[in-house]
Amino acid sequence: MRFRPCIDLHNGLVKQIVGSTLRSEEDSAVNMSNELPEPVTNFETNKSSAEFAQMYAEDNLPGGHVIMLGPNNEQAALEALAAYPNGMQVGGGISASNARDYIEAGASHVIITSWVFKDNDIAFDRLQMLLQLIGKDKLVLDLSCRKKPFVEGEEIDNNYYVVTDKWQKYTNFAITQQNLYLLSQYCGEFLVHGVEVEGKRCGILEDLVRMLGEWSPLPVTYAGGASQFSDLDLVKELGRGKVDLTIGSALDIFGGEICYREVVDWQRQQEKEANP
Repeated sequence: MRFRPCIDLHNGLVKQIVGSTLRSEEDSAVNMSNELPEPVTNFETNKSSAEFAQMYAEDNLPGGHVIMLGPNNEQAALEALAAYPNGMQVGGGISASNARDYIEAGASHVIITSWVFKDNDIAFDRLQMLLQLIGKDKLVLDLSCRKKPFVEGEEIDNNYYVVTDKWQKYTNFAITQQNLYLLSQYCGEFLVHGVEVEGKRCGILEDLVRMLGEWSPLPVTYAGGASQFSDLDLVKELGRGKVDLTIGSALDIFGGEICYREVVDWQRQQEKEANP
């Protein structure tokens, strides 16, 4: 298990926001002036994306991700990739038209969700296109998910479903062992945000982490809800040592209470135990 760092970008700035408050261009909440409502923001800084990426590089924390939350983030993402070449993944608005460009700009992997879904289901022709462009090992599928709301009169469905379009649109694709195995043939890793707790610092989704540890045939990173230092060991236990953890809003470098330096020390201890 590893700690995976993150850089979330919104309007070109490094921010930490509550994921479920993001809105897409098509959202019905667009107001009369055609401006999207601002998401709930936990943290915002003028410190550049490149400075964060350089810090992660100096602390030898590969495999983290740069996520572009909406437009006007491309330059900041490229600056982060340049500061830590081949050390960070990049996602947000990635498709076949720009995936190779980001790899050539220094991304270790590209992260894709919405573009590989069409009519609420996986578009395997698009996955195949990406394989031909960048190869399986450079592709991370973002399977960020949430449970469907209860509807009176309908049978309760306890599955987590992948959500797209800034996590507002449910697909028909459930997180199951069979589906994870199916998608493992097309990518090198999975990234899974627990959307309901993303940015809320209210605790991880333990059932989701447990399922990922039991079912995923690939490296998988979980993000969402981390609130205390002990969540690192909790995810290690629930995920059977196979689920990596991203901590965002709860870190002191993003205004939270978990000491980033202690997390780095925890990571070094894991490496010592793995390679005595």
